[in-house]
This record gives sequence, structure tokens and C-alpha cells, in this order.
Amino acid sequence: MDSEVRAFLNYLRIEKGLAQNTLAAYGRDLGKFAGFIQKRGIVLRIISRSDVVDFLGTLYRQKLDSRSVARHLVAIRHFFRFCLTEEILTEDPAANIESPKFRQNLPEVLSLQEVERLLEQPNSSTAWGIRDRAMIELLYSCGLRVSELCAVAVEDLQIESGYLRCVGKGNKERLVPVGRAALARIEEYLQKARPELLGEDTSRYLFLNSRAKPLSRVAFWKILREYGRKAGLKKPLTPHVLRHSFATHLLDRGADLRSVQMMLGHSDISTTQIYTHVVEERLKQVYKAHHPRA
Repeated sequence: MDSEVRAFLNYLRIEKGLAQNTLAAYGRDLGKFAGFIQKRGIVLRIISRSDVVDFLGTLYRQKLDSRSVARHLVAIRHFFRFCLTEEILTEDPAANIESPKFRQNLPEVLSLQEVERLLEQPNSSTAWGIRDRAMIELLYSCGLRVSELCAVAVEDLQIESGYLRCVGKGNKERLVPVGRAALARIEEYLQKARPELLGEDTSRYLFLNSRAKPLSRVAFWKILREYGRKAGLKKPLTPHVLRHSFATHLLDRGADLRSVQMMLGHSDISTTQIYTHVVEERLKQVYKAHHPRA
């Protein structure tokens, strides 16, 4: 089964253009399943529905939550569909297995006041502070994923027209509007800070580290978390919280769901609909706090 899994991952990488992190997640989940099947002493072509159900049961016994079990099942389903297409299998053993039911947790979002406090934290008298402020402004202004933010090239920015060219999951390209505040901070960074960080080197990437290399996702994650702590935010701050805040604040102010979907780069609008629940929950809280008969 290992060779078929490798062929499947290669297909996802070449044909589907999935990100390395996504491929690694598929590989881990299918690796667990392959190990389970090998222990049973059976081969791929005779895997049954009960084998898949038993594997999911072992995940529950390992104290994995329903969301993690569902993720494993998704990987298995995609793998079996690939095997059917390649005529490795004639039937899909996972075809009639229901996904685990789990409560959909609403994403964490910042209030406008918390965003303002966060943006005040970088020290704008240093090149690092100017860079960090520009990155946080751009992240919140465009709702980017952290991988997209770190991959932004100088030529991706259309400062005069106020747009950013972004390449997201599956190498899908989209244009995202950039707000005036973010553009001002980026121009400041380009004029005052980036030349200092770049030195005599050259780079196509917009945001650089001390070695004039593109700032990594992990490095920015740590930087942002520290600014969140300084801003007095109650929970650890992640780049995705700013992405969630971007979408929620747009919908709060009347943006339509389809436009938000396009800006986030979601292929399915159902993924974007979670933010409508966030807005609805906020409205409930406001109602309960202020209506005399709530």
C-alpha cells in the first residue's frame, strides 16, 4: 500500500498543486492507515468497509477528537477515489461511511479596539518595527494566509491601483484590494526599512529577515504572538485570527459573502459561511447586553 500512497501524494503535488503542509498532513494520516492495514496482514485490494470503520475506532480510542477523525476519513476517501480512477480498486470501501459529527467551533476574532492596540505595538523607529507594522497591516487589510503573506514579492504589489496579486492554495491566483493604511505602511517600509534589511543583496520578496532572506512563517508567527502579548490580548495571537477578523469585520459592515469568499480565496462558499455565524453570534450578544427585555 505504501507505493500507492506515494503515487497518490505525487498526484496531489503535481496535478492538484497542493501546498507542502497539506501534502504532509495527507501523508501522516494515510501513513497511520497503511500501518493499521499492514498489521492486519491484508493488502489494498481486499480492504473492506469494516477495516476502515475499525481504523476510525482506533483513532477514537487514542482520544482523538471528532474533527481529527473526520480529517483522517477525508484523506482515506480521496485516496480510494484516486485508486478507483487508476483502476487499482474496483470498489470504494469508504463510500458509505458517514463522517463523524462534531460541533463547529466559531473562529476567534479580534475587536476593532484590539486590532488598533495590536497595530500600536511595533516600534516604528526601527527597521524591524516598520517591517512588522507593514506586515500586520497587510495581513489584516487583505485577510491573507501567513504563507501567502511571507511569499509576497515586490512586483505583486500594485500600489497605485491598490491591489495585491496573491497566489494561494492550489497555486490559484487572485487579486485582493489593499487598504490605504496598509499601503502607507508598505510605502514607508519600502523607503525606510527594506533597503536597510536588504543591504547589498537582492531579493524579489517583500518582507525580509536579518539575512536578507524572506521571513519564514514560523518566525512571523512568533513575532505576532509577542505583539499580541504586549497588546494585552487574552488569548495567544495567530495569523489566522487576523484573517478571521478581516472577514468578520467586512461582513459586520455589510460586505456580501461572495466578495469575502473571493478575497479569502475560498474555493467553496460554505467555508466562508462560518463567518456569518460569527456575526450572528455577535448580534445576539449585543442584543442581550442592551435590550431591556433580552
